[in-house]
Amino acid sequence: MTEAGDTADLEIRREEILTAHHGGKLNIAPSVPLGGARDLSIAYSPGVAEVSRVIAADASLTKSYTWSDRLVAVVSDGTAVLGLGDIGPRAALPVMEGKAALFKAFGGLNSIPLVLDTTDVDEIVQTLVRLRPSFGAVNLEDISAPRCFELERRLVEALDCPVMHDDQHGTAIVVLAALRGACAVQQRQLAPLKVVITGAGAAGVACAEILIAAGVTDITVLDSKGILVPGRPGMNGVKADLAARTNPRRLSGDVATALAGADVFIGLSCATLPERLLATMAPEPMVFALSNPDPEVQPDVAARYAPIVATGRSDYPNQINNVLAFPGVFRGALDAGATRITERMKLAAAEAIFQVATDDLAPDRIVPSPFDPRVAATVASAVAYAAG
Repeated sequence: MTEAGDTADLEIRREEILTAHHGGKLNIAPSVPLGGARDLSIAYSPGVAEVSRVIAADASLTKSYTWSDRLVAVVSDGTAVLGLGDIGPRAALPVMEGKAALFKAFGGLNSIPLVLDTTDVDEIVQTLVRLRPSFGAVNLEDISAPRCFELERRLVEALDCPVMHDDQHGTAIVVLAALRGACAVQQRQLAPLKVVITGAGAAGVACAEILIAAGVTDITVLDSKGILVPGRPGMNGVKADLAARTNPRRLSGDVATALAGADVFIGLSCATLPERLLATMAPEPMVFALSNPDPEVQPDVAARYAPIVATGRSDYPNQINNVLAFPGVFRGALDAGATRITERMKLAAAEAIFQVATDDLAPDRIVPSPFDPRVAATVASAVAYAAG
C-alpha cells in the first residue's frame, strides 16, 4: 500500500473511532420496571423510603438492597494514561469509561469511572474513603509511579474492600500466565529461567514481584539508568527494595549486560531494543515486547531469534491483555466477600488463565483469547477459592 493509502486508512479509522465514542461509551439502565404509577411508587417515592428505613436500621442490608456491593469504582488521576503520559483527568475519562464497559462485558460487574482533579495522594485517599458507601471495590488505573505504589498501599489499609492497581497487577497476572504457557509449549520449567525486565515503573515492579512469588530466582530489572543493583545511585525506595531482592548475580550496567544469556525478555518501557542484543540471549528465548503502541522490538524481527514472541497489541499473536485478568479477579474477590486482593489470589488468577489456554497451546497461542467465555468465570472461581 502507498504512503498516501496508509494515511487515508488512518484518517478513516480515526473518524470511525471518534464517532463510536461520541456521547461516551456508558449508559445506566434500570433493573426494575418503570411502566406506570405503581412501578414508580415501588422504585421511588413512597416505596423507596421503606428500603431506606431497613438499611438505616441495619447497614449490612445495603448489600442486599443497593448495587454498591457489586459496584467497582474505576479511579484515575490521568497522570499515566496508556502511552500518552500525564494528560489529565478529563482526557483520561474515555479510557476509564472503556474500562467500565469491559468490566460489564467480560465480568458481568457494574462499574463507574471516577477521574479526580488532583495528584495529591492524601486527597485521593480522603476522597475515596468518603465515597466508600457508594462502591464495593476500587480499580486504580493510569496513575504514575512511584505515587501509584503509595496510593495503592494506603487505600488497601484505609478501605475495607478490594483495591487493585490494574496497571501493576493485571499486567503481572497475565505476564505470569503467558510465561507459564510459553514454558509449557517449550517443555521448560519456570523457576530456572533467567528473566530480564526493562522498565521499573508500575508494571515492571509488579511483574518482578509476581515472578518472585511464583518461584523465579534470577530476575534482572532495568530502569532508564541501567540495571537495578544494591548501592546504585538514583534509585527511589521502591527500586532500592527491588534491587535487594533481584539480580542475584549482582550484574551492573545496561541492557546488553542483562540480556547476555537470558532466557526471557519482558519489555515494559518505551526503550528500543537493538536487534543485535537478541542474538546474545540463550537458545530458544522468549521475547515479550509489551510497550504500546510501539513494541521495544518489532515482532517480525524478534521472531528471527525467538520462537515465542508476545506483544501488547491485538494485531499480533500472543497479546498480553489485562482484560484476561481484571474482570475475573474483581468478580472473584466480590463473590468471596474478600476485603483485600492478596498475592495468593493473583497467583491463582494467573494459573486459571494458563489452564484455560492449555487446550490448544502453541507458540502463537500462549494465552487464551480475551473473547473466550471461559476466562472470566474460571479466573473468578479460582480467585474466590484462593480468598477463602
